[in-house]
Amino acid sequence: MKFYDCETAPSPRRVRIFMAEKDIAIPVVQVNLREGEQLGEEFRRLNPDCTVPVLQLDDDSTLTEVFAICQYLEECHPEPALLGRTAAERATVTMWNSKIEQHGLAAIAEAFRNKARGFSGRALTGASNFAQIPELAERGRMRSELFFDRMEALFATNEFVVGDYFSFADISALVAVDFAAWMKIGMHGREHLQRWHAAVSARPSASA
Repeated sequence: MKFYDCETAPSPRRVRIFMAEKDIAIPVVQVNLREGEQLGEEFRRLNPDCTVPVLQLDDDSTLTEVFAICQYLEECHPEPALLGRTAAERATVTMWNSKIEQHGLAAIAEAFRNKARGFSGRALTGASNFAQIPELAERGRMRSELFFDRMEALFATNEFVVGDYFSFADISALVAVDFAAWMKIGMHGREHLQRWHAAVSARPSASA
């Protein structure tokens, strides 16, 4: 297998943390997103969506979505279980991960990619170019603040996203919080979120 990564991108970091928690070692190929390597013909043949991460399996087939990659790795390496230990827990992890992706990561990306100079003409990931829209940057910031308010309320009663169980949902939330820091969005004045973030950031996998 091969794992196509970019050290500075949030999405592949979620998979790196997941693999680190499970002590999985897969050969890594770094893709230079800054230089547009993902848009070249060679990478397009691997992933026409022009995004990372990509997990290339031994039969040369590919998985190109974060959750799909982690689901495959969970099947191959079930311990420690990060996608849930029971049917109800698996459903809850999936539910919260979807909320974090939709209301957290997507909102932060909307704010960041519609404002950062480096993404001029590349406001969305993928094979096509899209112009930045300043109003979407502001909307993304507002959505992000609402998301962090929700997480603050959650961590007032929960040790982790799903009760007392560290899961893939915590990995996604950690990456969302760290991603938002680039836009100076997130933890200020949110003591429960800060407590949770300090705890999960202290795990060795967080530096993967």
